[in-house]
Amino acid sequence: MLIGYARVSTARQGQSLDTQREALIHAGCDPKHIYTDTISGTKWQRPGLEKALGYMRADDTLVVTRLDRLGRNLAETVNTIADLAERGINVKVLEPALDTSRPADKVVVNVMASLAEWERDLLVQRTREGVAHARAQGRVAGPKPKLDSEQKKQIKQLSQAGESVSALARSFKVSRQTIYRALGEAA
Repeated sequence: MLIGYARVSTARQGQSLDTQREALIHAGCDPKHIYTDTISGTKWQRPGLEKALGYMRADDTLVVTRLDRLGRNLAETVNTIADLAERGINVKVLEPALDTSRPADKVVVNVMASLAEWERDLLVQRTREGVAHARAQGRVAGPKPKLDSEQKKQIKQLSQAGESVSALARSFKVSRQTIYRALGEAA
């Protein structure tokens, strides 16, 4: 059975969703078996895809108009295809034409998987190099500390003199948790 999936990034792209639905119907998907998602901003919840995947069984085919409908990046797309393949489900992409039921297209997916792994490795390598470079220049990764060592000493002294944690937090314009953390470090 052919199961269609269409996705747009924002609600304003409704016409694009209609265009995808038409293409999926033209490709042989029953309109009752076309699932859709509208994803906005940084939210990446895909209830439509989850419903489609839950409905599908071995030997079904998930049909999408473009490869990027399946994931935010190459690695995620390849992982989705691999997960479907493990369940015996094929993927058919209309543009560019790709059908994992064909041996030649399985090779293409394997090449894509290799590229995705290479892309991840490059990202990890660049990140490590960037952190090492920053450390070599004396920069520390992470957020700037809210209290310097002198302030931490003052907090310890004031606490020993009987100042409450709440009063210290107000004085130094930080949370009580930050004061507790500073007292723990000073101990």
